[in-house]
Amino acid sequence: MMTILIVDDEPGIRRSLGESLTEEGYAVLKAERGEQALELLANPDSDGIDLMLLDVWLPGIDGLETLQKSKALRPDLPVVMISGHASIDTALNATKLGAFDFLEKPVDLDRLLLVVSNAIKQRQLEQDNQRLLQEVEHDRFFMAESPAMKRLLADVKLVAPTEGRVLLVGENGSGKEEVARLLHTQSQRKAAPFVEVNCAAIPEELIESELFGHVKGAFTGAIRDQKGKFREAHGGTLFLDEVGDMSLKTQAKVLRALQEGRIEPVGGGGAVSVDVRVIAATNKELPEEIKAGRFREDLYFRLAVVPLRVPPLRERPEELIQMAEAFVQRIARNYGRAPKRLAPEARDTLLKHDWPGNVRELKNLMERALILGRGNEISTRDLGPLATRHISEPDPFSFPDFPSLREARDWFEGEYIKREMRMQNGNMTRVAESLGLDRSNLYKRLKALGIEARES
Repeated sequence: MMTILIVDDEPGIRRSLGESLTEEGYAVLKAERGEQALELLANPDSDGIDLMLLDVWLPGIDGLETLQKSKALRPDLPVVMISGHASIDTALNATKLGAFDFLEKPVDLDRLLLVVSNAIKQRQLEQDNQRLLQEVEHDRFFMAESPAMKRLLADVKLVAPTEGRVLLVGENGSGKEEVARLLHTQSQRKAAPFVEVNCAAIPEELIESELFGHVKGAFTGAIRDQKGKFREAHGGTLFLDEVGDMSLKTQAKVLRALQEGRIEPVGGGGAVSVDVRVIAATNKELPEEIKAGRFREDLYFRLAVVPLRVPPLRERPEELIQMAEAFVQRIARNYGRAPKRLAPEARDTLLKHDWPGNVRELKNLMERALILGRGNEISTRDLGPLATRHISEPDPFSFPDFPSLREARDWFEGEYIKREMRMQNGNMTRVAESLGLDRSNLYKRLKALGIEARES
């Protein structure tokens, strides 16, 4: 529930405005002097105040001074000024000091409610933009606009405060590392180190030293003692990225470390106790790797206490354009260039692409388009070869064998409808229009074909 602070020295005004706002579902706080309002805003709990209605003429410090001081305390707080006999100069001064709007007494309640609604929406938009910019600064995208990301972040919220080990499964570039960081920052270990190890990037002969450390002279080139990543992450989180690429020999030692909570550096020196929470990630199907004898089943069950799947970008079309525009803003700022808009046809091209490289591919593409593009907006031409690499469609001359024409027809119809659903990003109204069907008939056909309709 949104909370509005009414600051007016007239009891009747406070009462009438408060009643009207309460009827609309707002919580209301009241103050009759500017000093009282500033005390409320200075309170650590003042973040719960979403908007202030402020009279210009007040006993003690007047409304304009209260406005100026309130902006120093809460720069993001929208303030709507009200007055019965203020001049144009007063209104202009209030606007310069950061007032969202200016209303004259007697206040028209319909206009008041509209202004309040617009001010709160504007504040929420600015907060969302600020959050988005912060996420982009760290390449983090947890907008939770898509059902897949909402489910993932709900699971992260449940798992993060625990000590349970997590196995993140997902395609390259989908954001597994950032989910691991999110698990760490929402855990009880957030003040301790987050240490990452890319198991695929370290040569086999060095991986043990990298994980468990070594003593001086343990091997050629070991000119000093090294702690190793397990000890560096003591008290915090150790992120084992691409854990499926670990050799069986290293897997055995990691399993022992997890079982005993102790490690032994290469070259001896005695076992050392470590306290780490391990989060692992892989783009491989580890159950298949186990069947093939390339991954230890006992280690898998140690790591996958809580398995979480990070959805690929093609399953998150609701977030794709927001991320693309955010990347453009960030890259333009870093390069000292003017930001560009995405042309409508460029948006369509992005939505039709299958994104095998996921978020990483999108980021690189936006950087290239911003650097090489010559216009004021990013066009399809600026996207280069992407424009010709769209979602893979079934080969119309390659299909399964069917015992009857009816089953073949149903299969083709199902594939055709699913293709259209992808092309229209789940908008069932547009799918129906494209197929020349009524929505009701479309849903009946989907049910008959066993296809789940997922509205975007």
